[in-house]
Order: sequence, then C-alpha cells, then structure tokens
Amino acid sequence: MSQINVTLPDGSKRELPAGATVADLAASIGAGLAKAALAGQVNGELVDLSASLADGATVAIITEKSPEALEIIRHSTSHLMAQAVKELFPAAKVTIGPAIENGFYYDFDVETPFTPEDLERIEQRMAELSAAGQTLERKVLPAADAIAFFEQMGEPYKKELIQDIGAETVSIYSQGAFADLCRGPHVPNTNKLKAFKLLSIAGAYWRGNENNRMLQRIYGTAFVDKKELEAYLHRLEEAKRRDHRKLGRELDLFSFSDEVGPGFAIWHPKGAMLRTLLEDFERKEHVKRGYDIVVGPQILKTELWQRSGHYDNYRENMYFTEVDEQSFGIKPMNCLAHMMIYKSQLRSYRDLPQRYFELGTVHRHERAGVLHGLLRVRCFTQDDAHILCTPEQLDGEIKGVLKFVSDVMSIFGFEFEMELSTRPEKSIGSDEDWERATNALLGALKDTGRPFDINEGDGAFYGPKIDIKLRDCLDRRWQCATIQCDFTLPERFDLTYVTSEGERKRPVMVHRVILGSIERFIGVLIEHFAGNFPLWLAPVQAVVLTVTDNQIPYAQEVFKHLRAAGIRVQEDLRNEKLNFKIREAQLQKIPYMLVIGDKEVEHGTVTPRYRDGKNLHAMKPEEFIAFIESEVKEHN
Repeated sequence: MSQINVTLPDGSKRELPAGATVADLAASIGAGLAKAALAGQVNGELVDLSASLADGATVAIITEKSPEALEIIRHSTSHLMAQAVKELFPAAKVTIGPAIENGFYYDFDVETPFTPEDLERIEQRMAELSAAGQTLERKVLPAADAIAFFEQMGEPYKKELIQDIGAETVSIYSQGAFADLCRGPHVPNTNKLKAFKLLSIAGAYWRGNENNRMLQRIYGTAFVDKKELEAYLHRLEEAKRRDHRKLGRELDLFSFSDEVGPGFAIWHPKGAMLRTLLEDFERKEHVKRGYDIVVGPQILKTELWQRSGHYDNYRENMYFTEVDEQSFGIKPMNCLAHMMIYKSQLRSYRDLPQRYFELGTVHRHERAGVLHGLLRVRCFTQDDAHILCTPEQLDGEIKGVLKFVSDVMSIFGFEFEMELSTRPEKSIGSDEDWERATNALLGALKDTGRPFDINEGDGAFYGPKIDIKLRDCLDRRWQCATIQCDFTLPERFDLTYVTSEGERKRPVMVHRVILGSIERFIGVLIEHFAGNFPLWLAPVQAVVLTVTDNQIPYAQEVFKHLRAAGIRVQEDLRNEKLNFKIREAQLQKIPYMLVIGDKEVEHGTVTPRYRDGKNLHAMKPEEFIAFIESEVKEHN
C-alpha cells in the first residue's frame, strides 16, 4: 500500500504516504503545527512524534495547548534532570522518575546526599542541556538486550525494573549520552523544555520498602511556559506562609513532641477551643438532620475485628493490646460499636433509618515517612456516622448525605469535587452485593447533576465509596468527606429488621463522614484562612487593650462583661506602647481589638479595631456584644 488514510479529531480524512509518522502528519497540515507539535494521540493512545501511522488510524496532534501536554513535558523534564545529575555526579545510579500531580521527581542512589547547592548546579546544567536542543530517540529492544545494555552502563536498578516488567521487549529513550528505560512518550527535543524548577530533596526507600536502600529523591516542577511556572512558584510561597505547622506554633494552637511520639497531636488551649467550636457545630448540624449521638469504646475484642474483616484486610494499620489474657484491637474505625447498638434490640421497618453519629477518636498505624502535621496523624477524631436503612431508603439516604456535605462546605466557602471509587483487589463480599452498592452510589451521583470521576479499584475493602475532595483558596485538593455503601458487614454481623409482612431482612449500612478527620480538617482550615478564622470559629474573638495603666480598672470591667456574655475575650494590660500591643494582636490573628484610653473610660465605651487595621466607631460594651452576636449568627 503506497498511501494510507487517517482521521483527524474533526472527522476529516488525510492521505499520507505509507510509513508516515505523526510528525509527517503535522507537517502536512501546516508548518506552524509541525513546530508546535509535542506528541501524538493515535486511536486514543499517546505516542511520540516519530511513531508510524497505520491505515485507518484516528490521530490527534498534541501541542502545548492540549490537556495531555503537561504530563509529557514533566516526564521529559525528569529525564533532563537525570541526565544533568549523571553528568555532574557520574557515580549516581538512576532508578525511576515519573511525572506527578504538580511536577516530577527522580530517585538516585548516591553515596553523599544532595545539598541545596547541588540543586542549583543541576538546574543550571538542565538549562544548558535544554538550550543545546538534543533530540530524544526511542528504541525498542529485546528485554535481554536491554538488561545487557544497562549492565554495561552500570545501572543495576534498571535491570531489576526490566525483570519485574516481564515483557519480551522494552523501550529505551536516549538524549545525548544519556539513556533511560521508559514507556514514553516524550517531547521530540529538549528545547521544548523551557520552564522548570527544582524544588526540594527528600529521602525515599527503593520501591517504597524500608528494608531497601535509602535513595535521594529530587522533586521539581515544569510548565508549558515561564508565566505559568512563576504563578505556581508564587502559590508555593503562599503555601509556605500558610503552612498549618508553622501557624500552629505561632498561634499556639497545637504541638507535637518526640517525647510523646510521632503522629500524636497535643492541643493547646486555643487549639482545643477551635476544635471544640467545630465539634459543637457538628453535633448541632447532625441533630438537626435526625442523627442520634452515640459513643463507642476505644478497644474491642479482636474476634470482632476478625468477624468484620478488618483483621485480615486492615491489620497492618491497627494497634492491639491484651487485657485479662484477652486480645483487643484499638479501634481504627467506629462502625463495629454502631452495629452493636443496632443489634441491641429487635428493629422494625418502622424504626429505619437509624442514623448513629459519633465524634469518635481512632488510632491507625501510619508509617513515619507519611506523617505530616495534622494532615496525617496516628490518632484522630472522625465525625463518623453509620446509617442503617432498608434497600428502598438507600437512595434517599445517600442523597441526604450529599446534600449535608454541600451545605457544610458552603458554610466554610469550599468548592468540592467528587469521585466514585470501585471494588479493590483486596475486598470482602459477593459480586452481587458490590454491584448493588456501586449502582446505588452511581445513581445518586448522576441525579445530583454534578460532574464526577471514576476511581477504579480504590474503594473500601467492604464496599464502594464516594470520595469528596474540597478545593482551598490555593486550588489544592483535600480528601475529607466520604460516603461508603455496605451490604457486607450487616450480613457478617447478622443485622436484621422486621418487614411489614413480618419477615426478617438485612438492612444496608452507609458509612460516612462530612469533615472527615477533625485534625486534618483543622489543618486545611488553618491554611485556607491563613489563620484568620471567621469570627464564629476564632478561638479568641476580641482582646481588650489599654493605652496606659490608668485605664486598667475600667478595662477589667469590660473584660468581665464580655466574658460573661459568652464572648471569647483576652486582656492585654501590660505597660507597653499601644502600637506594640496592636501589632501582637494582629500577629495572633485576633478579629477585634478593643482600644481603651481616657476618652473611652470617660464615656463608658470601647473603640473596636478590626485585625486588618480598620477602625470602627466608639460604642458601649453592650453594643459591641450585640455586634459580635449578629456577625456570628450569620453563619447559622
């Protein structure tokens, strides 16, 4: 065949010589497209520009404007970084270097850890290699030949990867003197990589196994152009400024201690007040929606965890202890006690749904390497609830939880995204029950009219789930709310209800959280608001400031009056300059400063000043109390 025909995304056909590549197609359309082309998409699969086309293929040209471009650029930049490292540190052994959500990383086996100064040198060499305009070439080799190739290069990790892949052939990309095992695709030339930045260094075990050798991981990011890169770097700086660990110390909210152990937060008075306000809000919102508040024990017999499947499927994340020669599991979840409450008496269809809510503290063994402030801890409290209902009530209950999530997120000003996570490889329950549960969640999602994604194989071991990821002010995603549908545990624990015909049937159980981990949600709130909590959540709502010692008696009266009215108030009566006191209150993110001088004493007033520097008019303490109460009421 001397000619082939391919179909373009708009449905038009194009005739090309047999053996034509994606690059040839781009050139046949126009010189501008040929110059802008980064890769191709053939029959839905991403390929290099050098890939040959077959007759009848559907082809799209990937340019910088394509949604697929960023991952290709980042993956190619990880290879550029590895080339620079090998040139500057010839003894370094290369391992893997994937693109990730916000950039890329590459792991290296080196004798001496990298330093920040090394990153500067590596980045400079990357810029030189990019400007040199090296062509990236792809070769397909038999696996045995590829192993011999990398052995000759002194790259043992590549040999292990090829053996694990188990394929007859593998692809290798080369640029200059550097070569790497990779599936691709990649940009055609290093001059396409114009906007990148190396960000940090971390340790990482080979294959994520702590029994393997510790490697050095270099993180970086790359974008289509420098403007996008600069915008991202600005967001990173803003994220550092908002880091909840830094603000937690500065605002005296919480701490962690090596003497206590990693992953266990200690809540200081202001932090404890913050979470108390959040938990009180949660209790009120749940009671409004027909939930009963319950409390379960911290430890339950291990045989219960065996019956539920947690012991077989979640044991590595659990802690165990022994009491009176009886094995107990410290709870990582609250569902078992809630099922015991349901099972404590005979239930009729008239009693359903039963909605049990618990601010339950749980313990989970997280590896030390993933612990991260409040966002990943070993002890945390969940706003956990379990709904037991009839199959006919299931759709309404799922939609009720989705509405609950939407209402609460709007109070905090969060947008959110949803995804349906399906059956994982490690799971319990029948295919029929999994299909019923998945269809129930899917149907409720579709009826909301909101977009959602499918996350294959990431459900809980006992049922599929809807994961809800909120977006903060820096457009970061945080996993918080989740809704899980479970036909399996009611079966294992022999939960029943009596139907209108007097028959015994199984209820369905919905596991759900709204905020999720209270610790994680507070961490997200701290960063979202940069510590400037809305008035109703602020641990301290106002501080009384004196100009001189002459106002102390009146200031103390005002303080007591506000505190008696339920205002969370502090006093600063130190013999310091007023501007110094105001500055300290602003650094503590206190919403209102009540300045009291001789004039305020004379007229029995206070002069409020907002934390952004805006001054309000003088008012009586009673007026200020009413003003605060009115502002707080707006969130209800």
